[in-house]
Amino acid sequence: MEFTKMQGLGNDFILVNCLEDNLPDDPGKISRKLCDRHFGIGADGLVLILPSGTADICMRIFNPDGSEPEMCGNAIRCFARYIYDHNIVSKKIIRVETMAGVIVPELILQGETVVSVKVDMGEPRLDRPLIPMEGPPGRVVNEPINIDGTIYNVTCVSVGNPHCVTFVDDVNAVPLAEIGPRIETLPLFPRKTNVEFVQVLNQGEVNMRVWERGAGETLACGTGACATGVACVLNSLTGRKITVHLAGGDLGIEWAEDNHVYMTGPAEYVFRGQWPVTGGQ
Repeated sequence: MEFTKMQGLGNDFILVNCLEDNLPDDPGKISRKLCDRHFGIGADGLVLILPSGTADICMRIFNPDGSEPEMCGNAIRCFARYIYDHNIVSKKIIRVETMAGVIVPELILQGETVVSVKVDMGEPRLDRPLIPMEGPPGRVVNEPINIDGTIYNVTCVSVGNPHCVTFVDDVNAVPLAEIGPRIETLPLFPRKTNVEFVQVLNQGEVNMRVWERGAGETLACGTGACATGVACVLNSLTGRKITVHLAGGDLGIEWAEDNHVYMTGPAEYVFRGQWPVTGGQ
């Protein structure tokens, strides 16, 4: 099986062109093998390139634990660059079918080279049942939750997948490996949730750390940065256009006047290779 390793701000993915290779019988199982950083290739997710009946192309992604999230912002930038560079879809603005609906990335070029990808992530979902989150309808803005006697005020947003954002004075002081999985698996979130801790620096910049559902702490999360941008506005902490500083680098996020969230960031190749598929994959 041919694969390409790509990364967006250190959030890394294994891309498999299923237009040329057959779709694995059990993508979740093979994702657990391929994403293992000791016994596999190592990645934050397995991304499959598939045909679509409703858009230009279809993307599916599987986490290192085998679960399938609705969307991934860093993955779709890598996906968009790959299919453009490999002439699978030659348009600079591409309609991609995902489990979160049709997402529209735009390739930013210098000459013939893709230097970044701007993604129209669509409108954020703010009503509690749409996140989804247990409880009465309405927005979840600066709402307290109790974790082992400690109160965290959270703002919850879906940008195709669920996010729980907490503002703190210092993101580096947060014991993310302890608190992240506790919030991720709270019964409040029937599909679990991604968890972001955010430190506001000024009206146009924030620092963010993320615990990703099904993956753990990662160097970057595109949808998490989008959710953070929305949460900042909902809490009147920043303007509608910000730079989100992550461990792997920076993302530009704008919650525009058309109510769509736009994310701009890089997508880079790491290496290509072959995986010896056996009968049990």
